[in-house]
Amino acid sequence: MTARELLAPLEGGRKMVLATAGADGPSARMMSVIVREGCLYFQTDRTMRKYRQLAARPRAAFCVDNWQLEGECTLLGHPAQHEWFCRAYQQAFPSSFQRYTMLEEECLFRFVPQYAERWLYEEGQPVLLRWSGATGAVEKEPYRP
Repeated sequence: MTARELLAPLEGGRKMVLATAGADGPSARMMSVIVREGCLYFQTDRTMRKYRQLAARPRAAFCVDNWQLEGECTLLGHPAQHEWFCRAYQQAFPSSFQRYTMLEEECLFRFVPQYAERWLYEEGQPVLLRWSGATGAVEKEPYRP
């Protein structure tokens, strides 16, 4: 299964928790995220702690609903350099777009998932789905307390 197929249910604008880590330890915060073609895109200010942490250690994790995603972030430049992102972000998060997207210090990151877990219910029973980005393999394990 590709990342695009895996993340299809999340496509569009979503609020998610982004976890990063620096020398001072881990931190997490809510983010406005655009999910597109198997990747997550988000913007932040270059003066923020998360930016410094990602610059030093690009590995990160996102959580939303019953999903956990682990992967790597890449700095893409200023959001205004990516018209598709600006359109999608403005549609999904008009207030944040208006306040922040065109600020000089804003930057855009792409997150490429490398591992995912998702809790599902099949026939009323909890199942943990695990996905490997390296192989595309999907495993399902019934939860048995």
